[in-house]
Amino acid sequence: MTSSSDKKSWMRRRLENGIRGAFTRAYHTIKVDPDRYLEHLRLAYDLPALTYNGVYSVPMHVLDEIAEETVQSSRKIALAEGAGLGMGGMFTMLPDLGILAAITLRMIQKLSLIYGFQYSTEDEESELWVAAASAAGVDISRELLEKQFVSKFVPRVIQRIAASASAEIVEKWAARLIPIVSSVIGAGLNYYFIKVWGERAIGHFRRRHLEMRRKNAIPLPASIV
Repeated sequence: MTSSSDKKSWMRRRLENGIRGAFTRAYHTIKVDPDRYLEHLRLAYDLPALTYNGVYSVPMHVLDEIAEETVQSSRKIALAEGAGLGMGGMFTMLPDLGILAAITLRMIQKLSLIYGFQYSTEDEESELWVAAASAAGVDISRELLEKQFVSKFVPRVIQRIAASASAEIVEKWAARLIPIVSSVIGAGLNYYFIKVWGERAIGHFRRRHLEMRRKNAIPLPASIV
């Protein structure tokens, strides 16, 4: 007879492998175009910036509001996706992880751009994955030594993210073994996943943004000083 702990261990391994594979695929296929997204920010939010350097002169509360709205939009998409694929219980877990990884990575990329950080160079790309690890609540201080080697650094960060994420959600996601009921659970978990990771990512990019403003002596709003 299989014990409850064995089931949880099997579920965690399955989740970890699924998350690692999903983020690896997303890493190679998902990328928000910085130029097109800046145009979107200017049209949709009247962002007074012609370049990403100009973002550092935009009031912080404006950037924060756009970031919060971006996370909220991603939460809604993830909630709907989790409810739909959750109907199949365990059978749709891996497709669900793939879509959730894509939603998460696009959200993190957008937040990076909102706060003025592009990812066109390998160094900038590494910084994006540092942000992803921060969003996942993962300490990658050991991996930072290899940050300049993107081909080695990114897979290791993804592995750490997968291990952390699987441990974080295995208890709740086990309920997805039950179809129908798992639709509600899947929607709630996806919503929670994006909400928590989004908040962490905003905190990470916001801190870096403020550091850049101080470094370049860019005036801050009175409420920030």
